[in-house]
Amino acid sequence: MPNAPQSIAELDDRASAPDSGVLDAVEAVDGPILVAGAGGKMGYHLCRMLQKALRGIGSKNEILAVSRFGSPNSREPFEVESIRTISADLTDSDQVSSLPDAAAVFFLAGKKFGTGDDAESLRLFNEDMPKFVADRYADVPIVALSTGCVYSFVPPESGGSIETDRVAPNGDYALSCVGRENAFLSTSKDNGTPLSLIRLNYSVDLRYGVLVDIAHRVISGDPVDVAMGYLNCIWQGDAIRHTIRSLELTKSAPEACILNVTGPQTLRVRELAERFAKRFGKPVEITGEENETAWLNNAAKSHELFGPPEVSEETLVDWVADWIEKGRPLLGKPTHFEVRNGKY
Repeated sequence: MPNAPQSIAELDDRASAPDSGVLDAVEAVDGPILVAGAGGKMGYHLCRMLQKALRGIGSKNEILAVSRFGSPNSREPFEVESIRTISADLTDSDQVSSLPDAAAVFFLAGKKFGTGDDAESLRLFNEDMPKFVADRYADVPIVALSTGCVYSFVPPESGGSIETDRVAPNGDYALSCVGRENAFLSTSKDNGTPLSLIRLNYSVDLRYGVLVDIAHRVISGDPVDVAMGYLNCIWQGDAIRHTIRSLELTKSAPEACILNVTGPQTLRVRELAERFAKRFGKPVEITGEENETAWLNNAAKSHELFGPPEVSEETLVDWVADWIEKGRPLLGKPTHFEVRNGKY
């Protein structure tokens, strides 16, 4: 697998490589770019890609990485790249109000896991917090990360939900994600804020993601549940490139840009498990029965705008297998993609 990233450093470098479209999108921004929720799973790669793009066009604009940054070690990767870090609790409206001005904002923050019976946390993190940030930066373009979970389950032969489909959230988490979108859309409508909402489904960076979950279960001898029998996924570098490039598509509500971001294929969980089992030379135990529907997104719109992902699903599966087979580090943060009742 000469093409597969062979270390965390190489993975980070590949997942943060901008294309010419990213450079164009960043060049149009006249001032600092703020990333809210930069300490999450995608934040570092997004900040690094923005920083590389700025350097590529010779811009001196700053990247402002905002997160809780609970430990000094969490800041270090950003600061090594000369990315300014700002410690802030985005659920505190006063702290959000005191954040520095920016010319564009990427919003990655939110909460999913451990909220199955905690409606208050879901409301605070996924509805109130987005409203605080949206209101603070109501006069600049905002790209906000959302999820394909806002759609209903659809059969695989449908090709997946498209952006104009009615949202039909299944469970409290998905409902709170609709609340997050509405927080941004409300501010956009009231203030004319240019907005893009990115419905992502699912990003994979080799240390975590739905493919990593399946491969790790196979190599560990754990059963693979196929109740959620189908999925979409995308290499994290491609997901970030499409997210950044959507900055140029921002428009105020009701014309705000809504964009599905994922790979072009619908993958079958059973077949993925069997493929990993063959690669690892191990048996695989399949549990559950495939339902007729799953959370599936059709990202044809983003592919038409930005081109297809540079890394195909087949290549990504091979990269994940190589990473897992060689025992490289994982984040230990399962996606729980198999959950169908919306409780995480």
